[in-house]
Amino acid sequence: MLTSSLYTIRAVLFDLDGTLLDTAPDMIRALNLLVQEEGLPAVDHAVARQHVSHGAGALVKLGFGDTQSDTDYQRRCQRYLELYQQNLCVDTVLFDGMAETLAFLEDQQIAWGVVTNKPAFLTEPLLKALDLDRRCASIISGDSLPQRKPHPQPLFHAANECNVLATECIYVGDAERDIIAGNRAGMITLLASYGYISADDQPEQWGANGIIRHAQEILDWLTEATEETLDTQRSH
Repeated sequence: MLTSSLYTIRAVLFDLDGTLLDTAPDMIRALNLLVQEEGLPAVDHAVARQHVSHGAGALVKLGFGDTQSDTDYQRRCQRYLELYQQNLCVDTVLFDGMAETLAFLEDQQIAWGVVTNKPAFLTEPLLKALDLDRRCASIISGDSLPQRKPHPQPLFHAANECNVLATECIYVGDAERDIIAGNRAGMITLLASYGYISADDQPEQWGANGIIRHAQEILDWLTEATEETLDTQRSH
């Protein structure tokens, strides 16, 4: 636990896609398998990467456009999920610096968890495949609760599972809904600009407490908290 005169950091919570894990290679592979099944050309990887944080629906719309019927859209979303589930963890990895960040949190006995809108049938086996499920204190998927992000309920629930107050948490995400949810929960919010942010996004307008460009910059926030504690102690 790291403390400061202003706040106590007892847990760090992460969005999954585009924050904790680089899932884009496997999610884009599933999309291109789907469009190729229907005789369409593959979607450019760099373009698709910007849409990964918004899930299967956004990728299907990217691959097939907004003019598809609702029936076709629902069918394609279901087929996409089937294809993705079959190749869930082929090239997915922790983002650069995230392994060291998680190790530091565990060494400092700071709980960490995952709060994602990804459905549990994908979230849980993915974390298990990377041997992360047994290490985190909380896993909240998009269908774990009645509400999902940007509603703060999943973050409150995760904080409770970590046995901390929401105000004692940092929440890290790469989408506007992550920052909205974290702010509504009263958490310190960090925007992961290394994630899946599109050219049309304006992340500096989302209201995060900080913007990080590398996973290990999370530790700067914890280090600053420690230094504030030491300064406070020295002044007394």
